Amino acid sequence: MLTEDARALLATGGVCDSCLGRPFADRSFGLTNAERGRALRTTVAMADDEDFDPTPPADCWVCEGYCGTFDAIADAVVEALEGVDFATYQVGTQVPPLVEENDRLLREDAGLEPDVGESLKREMNREVGRRVGAKTGAEVDFDRPDVLAVVDLEGFDPREALEEGAVTGHAVDVQINPAFVYGRYRKLERDIPQTEWPCRECGGSGIQLGNDGEEPCDYCGGSGYMYDTSVEQTVRPHVVEAMDGDEGTFHGAGREDVDARMLEEGRPFVLEVKRPRKRDPDPAELEAKINEAADGSVEVEGLRLATYEMVERVKEHDASKHYRADVEFSEPVDEERFDEAIAELDGTTLAQETPQRVDHRRAALTRERTVYDLEGELRSPTEAEVRLHGEGGLYVKEFVSGDDGRTEPSLAGTLGVDAEVTALDVTGVEGEDEPFEREEYFLDEPRDGDGDDGDDDEGSDRN
Repeated sequence: MLTEDARALLATGGVCDSCLGRPFADRSFGLTNAERGRALRTTVAMADDEDFDPTPPADCWVCEGYCGTFDAIADAVVEALEGVDFATYQVGTQVPPLVEENDRLLREDAGLEPDVGESLKREMNREVGRRVGAKTGAEVDFDRPDVLAVVDLEGFDPREALEEGAVTGHAVDVQINPAFVYGRYRKLERDIPQTEWPCRECGGSGIQLGNDGEEPCDYCGGSGYMYDTSVEQTVRPHVVEAMDGDEGTFHGAGREDVDARMLEEGRPFVLEVKRPRKRDPDPAELEAKINEAADGSVEVEGLRLATYEMVERVKEHDASKHYRADVEFSEPVDEERFDEAIAELDGTTLAQETPQRVDHRRAALTRERTVYDLEGELRSPTEAEVRLHGEGGLYVKEFVSGDDGRTEPSLAGTLGVDAEVTALDVTGVEGEDEPFEREEYFLDEPRDGDGDDGDDDEGSDRN
């Protein structure tokens, strides 16, 4: 039956060894399709006592010469990847519709099932990919490669490529997947947002229309931003430069209010670098460079090269937070009354409607959040320090003030006096069930001092 099928395929016209062997791709593991085709052609010639007369790819009516260009295409891919740092790769192919039709007609004319064996696209991907791997030392990755080289077979004439032994680089499109750097940041000064904050009046242009035409925006002073800098603007340029990328995107594990500091172990983040030409900067050197440039306003630590899965983990991982708040009361509170209120609220579950200060950009919902641990110290009859460990998404300012009854219970409601947070610090961000920093999410070896810290998924302005 095998030789009869081979005879039927050969009877369709001049067919190269690769195209002859491709319908039998599931036979005899370890052979290329060209080796299968040559073996079948040899077997038929010997059985029929005919001259052995192979058809070169240039004369093949099925692939029209493309099966002879594997080496040339691989060379073009390697050339297109020159100057790009990568450890994993994948090759994809766009096959001309007429050639795909030829591949189908070959099986149809021979009386075979239309999908028997494998397609020309799959063979092209494998054969070119195998050669690229051998030339670069990189490993193939079908899930998330560092680079993807897509070959458009219509971008060159296969018969010209066979004569010249080369394929034009215009037929190869290299897609460089992003690289990721994970770390934690501390925000040591107030009034610094996590991400850049374009001016709401000029839309970030820094320009407004005046009587004499364009002039600097009055609202932002022409900077285009509501604040002079941000954590993102502190970190991003250095990471993008170190990886020779085009741009970067900051992903934080939630965010603290602009007027809140982020202290102690810091908040997890991932900096995503688009089209990086380098993927292995020294995290310790990068960390030192960022901290030196920030000059005490922002610090980063624990920088590591991460996988793309770390972005989702940073954004979605359940977390709890620790806070320290300075609180001011509208009238004197005695110490016994204060201590009783703290004890009553310790461990309680709050019902919090969306705060008034953010209801213009958040859905009107009532959320239940638990206060895991609560401590406080009355510093004067009208001033206190409150330390809180709460469930992710808990609005701390509203827990203190009550937000006109939108948070129940609250410190203000329990005491029966108005209360306001005058200064807030986030002092810890940790995972509810497990830490962020798991080794399967990193591409490098842990540095001395790196360990499993906490994490966070706090929403914008949830403090």
